[in-house]
Amino acid sequence: MINELGRGALYTGINMRAVNVGQKSKLRIIAGEWRSRQLVFEDTPELRPTPARVRETVFNWLQTDVIAGRCLDLYAGSGALGFEAASRRAKDVVMVENNSQACRLINENKVKLAAEQIKLIQADVFKFLAGDATAFDVVFLDPPFGKGLAQQTCQWLEDKGWLAPQAKIYVEVESQLVLNEMPANWQCLKNKTSGEVGYYLFERNSSGLS
Repeated sequence: MINELGRGALYTGINMRAVNVGQKSKLRIIAGEWRSRQLVFEDTPELRPTPARVRETVFNWLQTDVIAGRCLDLYAGSGALGFEAASRRAKDVVMVENNSQACRLINENKVKLAAEQIKLIQADVFKFLAGDATAFDVVFLDPPFGKGLAQQTCQWLEDKGWLAPQAKIYVEVESQLVLNEMPANWQCLKNKTSGEVGYYLFERNSSGLS
């Protein structure tokens, strides 16, 4: 059963350098309403926030697509992409993350920023996508590296009705991965590499469907 995370334990009066509940790291929101505000996330190999330089490039690519748009952040991790979108005036942001500690910290950051436009769902991404679909204008997809999740997730987004007609989809994967099994009606608009990270911006073309 998929539930919005409202029942996770909240940290009150948290020290930004907290050490009692595991090693924490911080990142800054780049632009928008919460520019320079800090997010706290769990410093573990499984949580790999999109680097600031990459985030800046991605949101330069997206330009006005985020403004007043509905955004979906899958494998949210630290929540860096979703919070950045909300800071830049996204209408709604849905974050999906399965790691309970990551969810607790996302929820803490959400409360700290009074980010009412963000909805956090603790769930496996494929279980979430198997549920009742609603169309999103922008999707951020940053799955764990080395698990072969990216292309299957993209196909589910297309097949199960989660995308608006001209939706933009940001995909972040390991740089050596070749994305050769993407939905046929998606066009790659931009792509770059930065160290071990390869990142792409796709646009869905609904008129290309048969």
